[in-house]
Amino acid sequence: MKVYPVIIAIVLLLASCNELEKIQKSKNTEYKLQKANEFYDKKQYGKAVTLYEELLSIYKGTKTFEGLYYKYAMGYYLQKNYLRASYHFKNFSDLFPKSKSSDEARFLHSKCLYKISPAYTLDQSNTVKAMSELQNFINTNPTSKKLDDANKMIDNTLIKLEEKDKYSAELYFKIAQFRAAAVYFEQIMNKYPDSKNIDYYQLMVLKSRYRYAKQSIMSKQKERFNEVLRDYAYFKEINPNNTYSSELKSIKALSSQAISKISKK
Repeated sequence: MKVYPVIIAIVLLLASCNELEKIQKSKNTEYKLQKANEFYDKKQYGKAVTLYEELLSIYKGTKTFEGLYYKYAMGYYLQKNYLRASYHFKNFSDLFPKSKSSDEARFLHSKCLYKISPAYTLDQSNTVKAMSELQNFINTNPTSKKLDDANKMIDNTLIKLEEKDKYSAELYFKIAQFRAAAVYFEQIMNKYPDSKNIDYYQLMVLKSRYRYAKQSIMSKQKERFNEVLRDYAYFKEINPNNTYSSELKSIKALSSQAISKISKK
């Protein structure tokens, strides 16, 4: 008779569920804690967390509570439930500021926020919060072994926030809101002066200003093409080796030609 793997898996799952239910029905709290720790050691974090949750109120105020609560938070973390883990790590560090695990809990609270930070195209409130918490961790734990990791995560959040700003500016350009695009690209340059994309941002400021001038009413065009030339001169002065120098020169030439035509009318 052939035994199918799916059937075996179902049988094992049911047996496992029955085992957990039997433990939950037990009135022996020490036994429950022992089994919870066994599940945790076996990396069966879902079962461990289920039992720890039932034991929290029972052991609160005892010496056992600190270790139990830390494993409870870590159980969520190891299941990649970062939202819940973040909350409980923060709560743990507030409840046990002098614990040997407090430093780690504060770091993991920040790391969880970093983990749930969404893609740059989405709202970045969680990213900003993660960066703030990471910076707070660095400021309050200057000797922590986690400083390098925290700094790397801050660098990554800055990259993501810059990508978000860049995405927004490019969107304005794509929908022909050139004045807004120019303002946004300028703001990005001021916000991230050491960005590797500075050359690109300068190009996009000039492109946006040129397109804005071109779509303006005749009485405003000369003034706005002159703004393009002023920006070109400024960018040339502060960044003479711009990667996009040929494109910048082309925009300058087109703006100068436009001004000449307007002046002849």
